[in-house]
Formats: sequence, structure tokens, C-alpha cells
Amino acid sequence: MVAETQAEPAPEADSDQAAVAAIAQTNAEEGEDETLAARHDIPMEDYEAMPMDRLVSELDKLVAVEKVMSVKDHVEQVKTAFLSKYNHFIDEKKEEFLAENPDTTEEFHYHYPLKAKFDTLYNQFRDKRNVHFKSLQNNLQENLEKRLAIVNELKELINAQENIKDTLKHFNELRERWKNAGPIPKDKYNHVWNNYHFHLENFYDYLHLDRDARDLDFKHNLTQKLKIIARAEELVNEPDVNKAFRELQDLHKIWKEDIGPVSKDYREEVWNRFSALTKQMHDKRELIFESQRERENQNLEKKKEIIGKIEALAQEKMSAHASWQGQVEKVEALRNEFFSAGKVPSEVNEETWSAFKTAVRNFNALKNSFYKDIKKDQNDNLNKKQALVERAKALQESEDFASTTPIMKQIQEEWKQVGHVPRKYSDKIWKEFKDACNRYFERLKAQRNEANEEEMEAFEKKKAYVESMKDFEFTGNHKTDLDAIKTHIETWKTLGKVPFSRKHIDGKFNKVLDGLFEKLSLSKKDTDMMRFANKVEQLSESNDTRKIDNEKIFLMRKIEEVQSEIFQLENNIQFFTNTKNAKKENSIVLEVRKNIEKHKEELSVLKDKLKKVRSLNQE
Repeated sequence: MVAETQAEPAPEADSDQAAVAAIAQTNAEEGEDETLAARHDIPMEDYEAMPMDRLVSELDKLVAVEKVMSVKDHVEQVKTAFLSKYNHFIDEKKEEFLAENPDTTEEFHYHYPLKAKFDTLYNQFRDKRNVHFKSLQNNLQENLEKRLAIVNELKELINAQENIKDTLKHFNELRERWKNAGPIPKDKYNHVWNNYHFHLENFYDYLHLDRDARDLDFKHNLTQKLKIIARAEELVNEPDVNKAFRELQDLHKIWKEDIGPVSKDYREEVWNRFSALTKQMHDKRELIFESQRERENQNLEKKKEIIGKIEALAQEKMSAHASWQGQVEKVEALRNEFFSAGKVPSEVNEETWSAFKTAVRNFNALKNSFYKDIKKDQNDNLNKKQALVERAKALQESEDFASTTPIMKQIQEEWKQVGHVPRKYSDKIWKEFKDACNRYFERLKAQRNEANEEEMEAFEKKKAYVESMKDFEFTGNHKTDLDAIKTHIETWKTLGKVPFSRKHIDGKFNKVLDGLFEKLSLSKKDTDMMRFANKVEQLSESNDTRKIDNEKIFLMRKIEEVQSEIFQLENNIQFFTNTKNAKKENSIVLEVRKNIEKHKEELSVLKDKLKKVRSLNQE
């Protein structure tokens, strides 16, 4: 049914009409579904600036709200923000997968638990919304037909043939039925209400009712509308413009739905006053929107700047993994900055988002090209590390700790020198290598703990033995006493190895031996060789190849020095024997010859020592 005219006179200015129409449209929507009014109580967050985990948390809270339609706009904004970020995230993962597996025929799949949780929550909301819609839709059309029927009956009242009393009774019944008719489709809301008010006013204007009763009703309605205007005047000065606008919206609803018409003399005046106040409130609200748009434009400039930085990074070619990691960190920081920058004007949102994705995609393409080039190196590294794993596994149960330990340490050093392997194998091969090394060194530690106990026992024995040697007494028989000293040396060898920190006990024993050798009056060579034999024995027990090599080098150099000295002395003798006064130089020559013999004895001892040290390498 089409209305013959509007319920209220049209505002003089188009801007006033636009302000009223904005409220009428919102009220129509909430008139269809009263739960929509609660959406104003739930703040609309800047969902675009939130990371995906936060968006899922927000969705969880929104789905729990009982009035499902009060959060529908919130949920849709969360959905848009989440899917934009998720699709971008999946695109990157797919690009990484294809870069790492260029020849694969395997279809790309990526399981993201957060997406599964999001889908579950959104499906819950959608199910609740569908149930609500189904319940609502069943009633809207029926209620519309009821209200249209009431409008028709109201229209016919003007030409009713019944008496005034019955007509008034019928009129009041229609008003009560109208009040209880329920919500109707929002696209029919204003049209139906305007028709109702048009015929309501016609009833008052053209039906010859009791004028006193009509005037009293007009006066009451005028009083109520003036109260609404007074409250609207207060709302114009309310600091919280959004809160004031929502209350103004409620005042419009009361004006239209709960209060009847006023006298023709005041109709246009009160409506124009109310419309003008609505325009003022609308203008204040537009200033807020303008401020929001300004912030959105600032956000747009910030996002453009971020995109420009990413585009610049997409042009920089790096030549090393560490450099690329630095670039990746920069892009990640810029991406987070982009996501937290806030909303941009809706008309450029898709364009901005597309430019961002393209910039990131170009950067990833450059990065993936680099890693594709080093993929072969990574596979080679994988083969090297697999070989080291096999070597470590082969040695992990070895009982020959002395020879195996240096090899295991060398294997670990080689592992450090090998570069990166493909990421999907990295954790697995490292675990295998680490387990094999840990197995060996744990066994080595257990063996050393056991050996340390034995070494401390050997130290205590040697300590007691050194004390006992203080009571040693010579018999006077040179051979018997020499054999006794040799027996002490052999016994000392059987007492075992001591801890490194207790090596000083060997020095104490050697000092006691030095004293015994001095009292025994052995030849210098015999004494020297016996002492050296004891030293060599200790070197042999230590298994320290470095010390043995150092001793060998020292002896070789010493032999060279002595040989050189002998050669020089022999040259000197030749000089003296060739002079005219050779007889007069006999005393000098004799002294030189004695010196030569002394050096030859020393050379003989040094060669014997070198022979003994070299024999250690042959054992």
C-alpha cells in the first residue's frame, strides 16, 4: 500500500531530511530485529590492527553473546581481518614450499590450528544466526500483513456508518492491536508507519469526534513531543556524541511509534524544531566521522610508506644466509607495523592490501630464489652430516677411550664446519648426531669417574711409599744397594697412575731417588740413564704423545748442538797441531781433547736417551 503523504511535514532543508533519514533507516533495521539495538553497547574494535591469535580470542567472546544479531557487524569485521591475514600467511607458506621443492608433484597442504579454531567459532555464530533468522522470518511477513490490515481498517473508519461511540471504540482497538503487532521487514518499516500515521491524523482531522476529547489528546501528545524536543536540546550539548546520537535515535522511535499526532497548528512547527536538532546532532557526529576519516588517511599514508620500504627491500640482493635473515627480520617488523597501523578509507582498503601483498610476494620471490640456488649446497651438507652421524654411531659403543675420544672430538669439530641442511631434515639429523655423541661421552664420563677412584688409591699408595723410603739404609755392598734402588723403581711403576692434580708425588719420588743415587756413587752416565729411564716410563704411562714428541725434539736438538761443539773443538786441535810452536801448545791441546771426550760421553748418553724415547713410538 502506498502512502498518500508523509506523517510529518517535510523539512525545508535537504540536509535536515538526510539527517532524519539516517535515523529512520537505523530504526527500521532495529524495528525488524530488536536485538540489533544492543550492538551499540558492544564497542567496535580496530580488528584490522589485531594479530590472528587476538582476532580468534575476540571472536570467541563475540560468539558467547546471547543476542547474536547485536554482534553480526563485529563478527563480519573480525572475519574479514582474519581471512585477509590468514590467506596472506598461507600464500607465503606455499611460496616457501614450492621454493624448497621446485620439482615436487606433491600438493601443498598446511595445517594451521588457529584457522581450525576460527572456523569452529565462526560456524557456531553462523548456526546461531541462522536459527535466529529462521525464527524471525517466520513472524515478519505475518506481522506485516497484520499491520497492513490495521491500516486498511483505520482508513475505512473515516467512512464508517457506525455511531461515534462505536467508531471510537473500534479506533482504540486498532491502536492496541497496532501496538502489539510485532516487528516487520525493515524495507517496509517506514512506508507502513507513514501510512499508519497518515490515516491516524486523517481520523483525528476529518472524523467528527468529540472535539474536547480530541483536543485533550492533541495537547497530551504535544506535551510529550515538547519533552522530547527539550531532551534533544540537552543532547546537543552532550560530550559523548555517539551516546547522545543513540539516545536521539530512541527519541525518534518514541516520536514515531508511541506518541500520536498533534494539532495541525503545531504539527509542522514541532517537527521542524525536532528535525533541526537532529541536523545539529548529525553534524556533530559527522565531525567525528571526519576526524575518523582523517585518521584513516593518516593510516593510509603510513601503510604506503611501509609498502615502499618493503618494495625497496625486494630490490636488495643478499649473498649470504645471515644477510637474508636480517632482511627477513626487517620485513617481519614492517609487516607487524602494517597490521597494527589501523584502518584506512574503505574505498582504498582492497587496493592498499593488494599493494602490500604484492610487495611482500616480490620480496619472498627474491629470497626464495637465493635459497633455491643454495639448495644443492644444503643437500651436500646433508650428505656430509649423515656421514658424520654414521661415524659417530659406529664409535658410540667403543671401549678404546684413549684413541676414540680424539676422533669423536674431531667429528664434532667437523660437524661445526658443515653448513646448513634443508630445514625439514635439520632437527632429525641433529638429534641423531647429538644422541650418538651423548651416548659415547656419557660412557666416557662413567669410565673416568671409575678411573679417578683408582687413581686416588694409587696416589695414597705412592704417598705412603715415599714416606717409607725415608727409612732406606745402604748395606755398603754397591751391587746389593743398586738392586734395591732398582726394585724401588719397579715397585713404584706397579702402584699405578695418579690424578693429574697429584702428579707432584712423582717429583717427590724422583727427589728421593736423586739422593740415593748420590750416596751410591754411581757413574754419572749410569745415574743419568737410570733417572731418565724412570722419566721415560712416566711419559709412557701418561699416553701424552705431545710430551713424548717434545722430549724427542729436545734430545735431537741437543745432539745437534753437542755434535757441532765437537766439530768445532776438533777444528781447533787441527789449528794448534799445524803451528810451528805445537809443542808449546800441548797443554792447550790436552785441555781441548779432554773437552772433546767429555762432549762425546754426553753425546753417547743423549743418543741412548733418544733411542729410548723413540722406542715408545714403536710400542
